[in-house]
Amino acid sequence: MQSSGGPTIYDVAKAAEVAPSTVSRALSNPGRVSFETAERIRRVAAELGYRSRPMQRELDRRDGMLLLVVADITNPAFNGLIRGAQQSAQDAGYVLSIMDTQDSGPQEERLLTKMTERVDGIVLGGSRMPDSAIRRFAKQRPLIVVNRIVSQVRSLVSDDVRGMKRAAEHLGRFGHREIAYLGGPETSWADSVRWRGLLEAGMELDLRTTRIGPFPPTLAGGAEAFERWRTAPTTAVVAYNDLIAMGFVESARRHGVAVPDFVSVIGFDNTLNSLQMVPALTTIAAPVFSLGVAAINQILVHREGKRQASVVLPTRLVVRESTGPARRP
Repeated sequence: MQSSGGPTIYDVAKAAEVAPSTVSRALSNPGRVSFETAERIRRVAAELGYRSRPMQRELDRRDGMLLLVVADITNPAFNGLIRGAQQSAQDAGYVLSIMDTQDSGPQEERLLTKMTERVDGIVLGGSRMPDSAIRRFAKQRPLIVVNRIVSQVRSLVSDDVRGMKRAAEHLGRFGHREIAYLGGPETSWADSVRWRGLLEAGMELDLRTTRIGPFPPTLAGGAEAFERWRTAPTTAVVAYNDLIAMGFVESARRHGVAVPDFVSVIGFDNTLNSLQMVPALTTIAAPVFSLGVAAINQILVHREGKRQASVVLPTRLVVRESTGPARRP
């Protein structure tokens, strides 16, 4: 039974079947808790309406507005981030405004210049601005960057390097010796990190890795990637995101190239569509809901006058039907 003053950390711990100390770590320092446990705790806390002390103090003080900036609101990779941030902001008594920059750094900078004075905190998801611009806005309002590390600015990222290494290990066990990376936008920090992770894995596992791209992070970008790949095909590809991977698979199907019989394909993001496509897409899952919740919580902590280091949350490989044994020569 919950206490009369509202749900406590002990109520969350009981419902999530973990220790209260684990709940505390998941909500304040999520990098110290496993992917599955952190996601479960945050969902239970949201369902019970539990608020940590910094969040409750903000709620008691006033209603305000927070701003979440995303590179492309039509990209399903941002759905979990938006849901987590909305839930956390609502629990803290804040209105969350969402801004779509259409993958444009200059447009993002122009819109933030107009909005910064009107909001109480800013979360940048997939920012395309240069580091110098991000640091300038961080001096004006509490600000946190998601899926990118910027020096002197608090950041929340998923462990993309580890995720790419798990993907390479999975393909290596299937006998693949050549892997192509289908790159994303040149301005994407995550793109360079994911390519670095695959490159490092290739050296560790004695796999040949090549990079194709950049491509737009869309289905059309995946179709373009297929046309480039077919000029020098490999037995496996790992894409910057699920949309590129799905566009690649669809183009392969139209051209009679069987997945995974002829080429194995891995995406990144674990979007809902990746499960619904045929064949179901093997992909790297990031804890996007937890990233959204943690981003808002850290904004509130920052407004309390506290500063926390950047946090790295774990990723995991979700194996489905789009990967299989390497074809014989």
